[in-house]
Amino acid sequence: MDTEEAPTPLPLSPPRSKTPPTITGKRQHSERSASRPVSVAALNKALQQVEDTSAARSITPTGSSPSRKRQKVQNGGGGGSDRFIPNRSGQDLHASYNLLHEDGSPATPSKGHKKVHSSELNFQRRDANRTYSSLLRSEMFDNEVPQAIPQSHEGPGGPGPRSKTPPANGSIQAGPSLTPSTPHKNLFSYGANPTQSLTPRSTSRSERGPNINARSEIYSLSPVKHSSQTMLLSPRKTPRAVSKVPYKVLDAPDLQDDFYLNLVDWGPNDILAVGLDDSVYLWSRETGQVKLLCKLEGDKVTSVGWIQRGFNLAIGSNKGYLYIYDTNTERKVRTMTGHTNRISSLAWNAHVLSSGSRDRTILHRDVRTQQHYFRKLVGHKQEVCGLKWNSDSQQLASGGNDNKIFVWDQFEERWQHRWGEEEGGHKAAVKAIAWSPHQRGLLASGGGTADRCIKFWNTLSEDEPVGVNGLPVNLLPKQTNNGLGLSSTALAVGDEPSPHLIRSFDTGSQVCNLLFSTQTSEIVSTHGYSQHAINIWKYPSMQQVVSLTGHTFRVLYLSMDPKGETIVTGAGDETLRFWDCFSKREKGGRGGIVGEWGVIR
Repeated sequence: MDTEEAPTPLPLSPPRSKTPPTITGKRQHSERSASRPVSVAALNKALQQVEDTSAARSITPTGSSPSRKRQKVQNGGGGGSDRFIPNRSGQDLHASYNLLHEDGSPATPSKGHKKVHSSELNFQRRDANRTYSSLLRSEMFDNEVPQAIPQSHEGPGGPGPRSKTPPANGSIQAGPSLTPSTPHKNLFSYGANPTQSLTPRSTSRSERGPNINARSEIYSLSPVKHSSQTMLLSPRKTPRAVSKVPYKVLDAPDLQDDFYLNLVDWGPNDILAVGLDDSVYLWSRETGQVKLLCKLEGDKVTSVGWIQRGFNLAIGSNKGYLYIYDTNTERKVRTMTGHTNRISSLAWNAHVLSSGSRDRTILHRDVRTQQHYFRKLVGHKQEVCGLKWNSDSQQLASGGNDNKIFVWDQFEERWQHRWGEEEGGHKAAVKAIAWSPHQRGLLASGGGTADRCIKFWNTLSEDEPVGVNGLPVNLLPKQTNNGLGLSSTALAVGDEPSPHLIRSFDTGSQVCNLLFSTQTSEIVSTHGYSQHAINIWKYPSMQQVVSLTGHTFRVLYLSMDPKGETIVTGAGDETLRFWDCFSKREKGGRGGIVGEWGVIR
């Protein structure tokens, strides 16, 4: 029986095969292609070209673009991970937010930005933190802003930064003003439940009246209040530019590293006197030359001091002798006695020379008479290392190693004021003493390593209080915080324990010298343990203008030129450094000595 033969079905591709199914319309073409013999050499050549091309793409780096191959990061578990998690634990987010897109920004700077100095960046960071804190308190408490709690600067053995509890003793630094205050208006107030009416009366819009205040918070599209926006948009006052590099450095071999001595003084004739071991040298800024004035036989120089007008120089010795030299003729005029130990400090008041000694006494000498001294002041219990006359009020201020300050009225034997630790004074030796040339009766003093404070005193009577920028003392703020982690306390006249203490400011380092500027309302302080810096502060805010560094030992000596533009500092590293701090700079150019010379020598 003849049967019709069934067509043979096409073979299907296996499920996992990537070969496409055979198409009926192209069967003959595929069969013809498959029937041709394949050259083994050609196939190997083609495969080799493909491998070379892929290897060149993945391995051979080009000169213009780096390899994009990521490095494999091993995690703690042994497996690989390409996820990067940034660590911002050591970053100041407050300052980073305020410094965004500015010089010193944590963002990536552009090529046109200049490199910001570390001290300038620290100043910007402190300023940004102060702005952020003020904004935060303003947003939280509105007009009732509580006062900030200052962080007292502790030494290495003190509590760490987490210890913010104010001390409980009744000292000046930890008085009632350091207690954290609360807003005058309570954040939450509770009272008796008022009797509510069952039919409350709704106030119509016509009775309320239209709100025409364009600055009302209901129309604001910003979460920040208008007062805070005004504070943020207000222009910032740039700090005064001060050169941080000394324009001249002189070697001073054998310059003693003794806290109680005063071996550097810049005279009115623009000549600098320096005591080195047993010799006194004079440096003239006009000529730039150094010459030897005298050499003591079997003795050492412990203090030098120029008269206010003229060319007479007083030299105190280790044996208690006082020499008066005429620097014009380079001749010794007088030799005066009276002290039984070294003379550590000297102070001129016209023709009267006062000398302080380790024998704890102060002698007033009239250099025009034959007698060696006409008045002897007794009050200090240890060496007198600080001595300054105020020609305006005719008062003499003295500081000693007994941690006390004495104020003597004219030439009387009885002291007028005495301030020790019980009266709010210092807790360490007082060498740094300075009278303000701008405000009558204002005295500044600095304490040693155990104290580290600059204190301001009213030396006048209580009926005649000293003013600060035209304001009486009783109108000064009770507590201020400069944002640097340094505490500052202001006391009004009549407050306990001392009616004469205006304010106390903790610098965080031993205060060796103080000097008021005659050009600006600023004060210069030099420091020892452990900063070794020269700081310039604004008065009375005590905001730091600049900090000058360079000395490697305690900056024990400080003096200013007659013009009040340049200061000179000396340290135990046996160098004298000259700083152009207060020169008047012209617009578009440099002023002072550096501007005249054109180079830093």
